[in-house]
Amino acid sequence: MMIFMSFGVILVLRHCNSTKIGGFPIFFLNQSIERENNYFGVDVFSYSELQKVTNNFDSSKELGNGGFGTVYHGKLRDGREVAVKRLYEQNCKRAEQFINEIEILTRLRHRNLVTLYGCSSRNSRPLLLVYEYIPNGTLADHLHGKRAKDRSLPWPIRMNIAIETANALAYLHASDIIHRDVKTANILLDHNFAVKVADFGLSRLFPIDVTHVSTMPQGTPGYFDPEYYESYKLTDKSDVYSFGVVLVELVSSLPAVDMDRDSHEINLANYAMNRILASAFDALVDPCLGFGTDTEVTRMTTLVAELAFRCLQPRKDMRPTMFDVLETLLEIQGGHGIKDEIGFTKYPLSPDTEEILLKNKFPTSPNSLTEKWICSTSTASNSV
Repeated sequence: MMIFMSFGVILVLRHCNSTKIGGFPIFFLNQSIERENNYFGVDVFSYSELQKVTNNFDSSKELGNGGFGTVYHGKLRDGREVAVKRLYEQNCKRAEQFINEIEILTRLRHRNLVTLYGCSSRNSRPLLLVYEYIPNGTLADHLHGKRAKDRSLPWPIRMNIAIETANALAYLHASDIIHRDVKTANILLDHNFAVKVADFGLSRLFPIDVTHVSTMPQGTPGYFDPEYYESYKLTDKSDVYSFGVVLVELVSSLPAVDMDRDSHEINLANYAMNRILASAFDALVDPCLGFGTDTEVTRMTTLVAELAFRCLQPRKDMRPTMFDVLETLLEIQGGHGIKDEIGFTKYPLSPDTEEILLKNKFPTSPNSLTEKWICSTSTASNSV
């Protein structure tokens, strides 16, 4: 039996060995949690309805897949376009992730977090989650995937993506939530390249007044916090490390893991640290961004790379907080809420995040490397 606490109500999962549907065990949720038409305030959709809107989960409707399920495009009867995630094998772990993602997303409201519309009923096999559809793919697609050939991400857009992602993560941390799987494949982009951070199946509610949570390392190769990997102690600084990899991807357009690189630089974190230590920014920054020819791009990409260097420190106490990271990115950008020279709007922070920043005021990050950060990199690693 597995027990979860949610909004003061106990959620009980019971494994019934004798009752199965389609070869999968049935999990019963405490009836006090589920009402006829909603879980935790979100809509409950029938399996048949979601099967219909995805054309029976046709492969042509696939938007992507990951460690926990495949996502399909669909359109509801009310006209809303949706992304339907079908979780893989049915077991206690998947049921836990299903409930975890519902609980996380229903308690949060932020413009840079994906919106959960609903889920399948408790008796659905398989379990299904229904999100708003974000039409412009993932950041990974645009940087080094199928959309990268379009070269649709000039530096001003990348800078806004960095800020909006940091904005979302700072909000999560202020809400005592660790994302735990920050990566470019979980950063969705709309038609205006605004960010929607997604995939909260691994996220954890962080107990108040607790410095860390001991848990087996889970996540994506190339983004693992090396200290978490060694100690099994999960903290918000694990998200900071992963975000450091995202910053390097934004600067370099390179993937987090590349088996064609030298063995000690297969992980982008190590590749970047070596070049930043040598001040070889021209060997790290994507030349298509204008590094070396545009002074403003050169200044900002250098500073963002240096910020990534701080985030990628092997010891968590040497890394900045997400609030510090967000504040530093805003300072590098040099203001917000105005049109830049190419007409791209620099978005202001949400009121929630502005309030968070005021309550969590940290010293401004320096714009260049210091000896203490450089000295701490000798043990840097990020296991695949």
